[in-house]
Amino acid sequence: MQMPFPLRVAVPLKMLVALLVTGLMLVHPGLAAAQAVSKGPSGLPLPRFVSLKSKKVNLRVGPGTTYAASWMYLKAGLPVEIIQEYDNWRRIRDADGTEGWVNQALLSGQRTAVTAPWMKGKGDGVYVNMRRDPQANAAIIAKLEPGVVVKLVECNGDWCEADYDGTEGWLSQAEIWGAYPAEVFK
Repeated sequence: MQMPFPLRVAVPLKMLVALLVTGLMLVHPGLAAAQAVSKGPSGLPLPRFVSLKSKKVNLRVGPGTTYAASWMYLKAGLPVEIIQEYDNWRRIRDADGTEGWVNQALLSGQRTAVTAPWMKGKGDGVYVNMRRDPQANAAIIAKLEPGVVVKLVECNGDWCEADYDGTEGWLSQAEIWGAYPAEVFK
C-alpha cells in the first residue's frame, strides 16, 4: 500500500529556520509585531510613536471630518502610536489602547512617553525612578508617578533620556509607553 504523502521529507536548513520562526510568531504574537514594521503611504514606518501637537484633538471613528468624534484629547504632548495611514489621516492608539483617526496636522514628530500607565491606580508608593545615568544602580534624581508625560531626548535600547519639567535624567525603557522595546534613537 502506498502512502498519499511521504513520512519523511528532506528540508533545507534555511526553510527549516523560516518555518520555526513562523511557528514562533504564531505562538508568540509579540514577536510577530516586533518584526512586522512596514512603511505606510507616507514612506514612514508603521507603527511609530509621535505626540499630539494641539491642546484639543478630536479622535474620529473614520478618516475624515465627516466622521463623528468619539473622543477629545485636551493635552498637547501626549504620546500616541500611528498604526495606519490614509491620505492626510492617521489611525492612532493611545496608552490606554483607545484607537481612532486624527488629521496629521495635529500630530508632532516630538517624541514623548508616559511613565508606566499600566501601574496607575495601584496605590501609593508606586513610582518610576528617574536616574542620573542609564544604569539600574545610578542615583535617583526624581520619582515620577505612573501616567506622567515626559519628553524623550534619546533611547539606547534599554534606557531613555527624558525631560520632565526641566529635570533631565534616564528612565528604564521597560517602564514607559512611547518607545518600543530595544528601540534606539537620538
